[in-house]
Amino acid sequence: MSRKTAPVPTAVPSTETPSPEDQKLPVSTAFAYGIQHVLTMYGGIIAPPLIIGSAAGLKGPDLALLITACLFIGGLATLLQTLGIKWFGSRLPLVQGTSFASVATLLAIVSGGGGLPAVFGAVMAASVIGLLVAPFFAQIIHFFPPVVTGVVITTIGLSLVPVAAGWAMGGTPNAPGYGSPANIGLTVLTLVIVMLLSKLGSGVISRLSILLSIVIGTVISVFLGMADFSQVLNGPIFAFPQPFHFGLPTFEPAAIISMVIVVLVILTETTADILAVAEVTGAKVDSKRIANGLRADMLSSAVSPVFNGFTQSAFAQNVGLVAVTGIKSRFAVAAGGVVLMLLGLFPVLGRVVAAVPMPVLGGAGIVLFGTVAASGIRTLSKVDYKNNMNLIIVATSIAFGLVPVVSPTFYAKFPTWIQVIFDSGISSAALMAVVLNILFNVIKRGNPKDNPSVFAAAPTRMVPIVVLDALEEGDRCENGKILDKDGNEVQVETSHGIH
Repeated sequence: MSRKTAPVPTAVPSTETPSPEDQKLPVSTAFAYGIQHVLTMYGGIIAPPLIIGSAAGLKGPDLALLITACLFIGGLATLLQTLGIKWFGSRLPLVQGTSFASVATLLAIVSGGGGLPAVFGAVMAASVIGLLVAPFFAQIIHFFPPVVTGVVITTIGLSLVPVAAGWAMGGTPNAPGYGSPANIGLTVLTLVIVMLLSKLGSGVISRLSILLSIVIGTVISVFLGMADFSQVLNGPIFAFPQPFHFGLPTFEPAAIISMVIVVLVILTETTADILAVAEVTGAKVDSKRIANGLRADMLSSAVSPVFNGFTQSAFAQNVGLVAVTGIKSRFAVAAGGVVLMLLGLFPVLGRVVAAVPMPVLGGAGIVLFGTVAASGIRTLSKVDYKNNMNLIIVATSIAFGLVPVVSPTFYAKFPTWIQVIFDSGISSAALMAVVLNILFNVIKRGNPKDNPSVFAAAPTRMVPIVVLDALEEGDRCENGKILDKDGNEVQVETSHGIH
């Protein structure tokens, strides 16, 4: 009697397509796009340590060490955010770096006599508090429908336009030739190069148009005498950030409280950036993923002072680069994190990047930041504006968010904590959009049902296609009647007969 054996199941290869952000790239390709990301945000990441270090009286090697330390910790934070470990990292293509939202508060701590040790202590303590509240903060995703995310993404792009304009003029007002026709002309030239490279038939060149335009623009600026690489070899080749180089942190209660407010602003901005990059990449985001991203922010910020760094947050300008290039892989951004670490460990590389003229970055920035705004507008186009108050939510929130952008001193006479929150156009727009969405869309009691206000969008009028098919050349409508080309009334058929 023969025994039948059960057939051995064979493994079926998985045909599931990985999410756009999880697609792996060849190493050389990943690093090419990673360098693009670094060039896009380099000016933003070195500006805070430059400002704070100068206010603290640092010069020469100490100031350079502070800058390279921020590059190094930014690279580590980027790797944590993009690659992720359990409970930490959104695993999205987000570049991390020193948050500009903390600059005003850190300057106040420095000028208050605490110096850099008080700054590092405040950052460390506030970040630990932020780490504890991050999971609860992530629950606000329920209050971020398209009408809110569209506002936030649009405001991110619009609020970054002045940054591109500043780069185009020369970087800082005390820079040589600031605002000169030569600087702005170099910006326009770089912008034209971006467009020409994007127009070419090669998809690879088009996706690398930002990096290539920066390289070509820099080469041209050398021949025009607008780039200076003489200081590249002036300094150490390799240097590891020495822990607590400026002294052990001190913990001052007032400084910590002010930094907690900054941390809440950073959590708001990072949440907005996570939602924005998810919109661009098509990635699925829930409260758990947002919480992981926020925890990565806060852990990086808590560890940063050990290596002489400051608060870390996602960089909004790199969301625009993802949108422009169409490269949604987080591994390209992770490669950028490696580049940032190398810049922090090899100051000579940082000096090469620092020699790229600001007007060249300005030309690329115009495209990048405008793309972020365009992505937000695309999201807002999907919002339903019929018989609701969504239009007033969008109008008020965007205008409110742009107030500190167009008038930077608007809140200058308000208390510091108000300035910290509302000096950021991104957090201003986000807070206003969330509050108005709750007021009009969550708490619907009291809302008029029909034609709610002058701000409500007019209802869309549609004519059935069968009506158009019945019309002939020359037909027109006058005083509620349809007339033919000779002025004779065309009979209208209704359910009650012909009229």
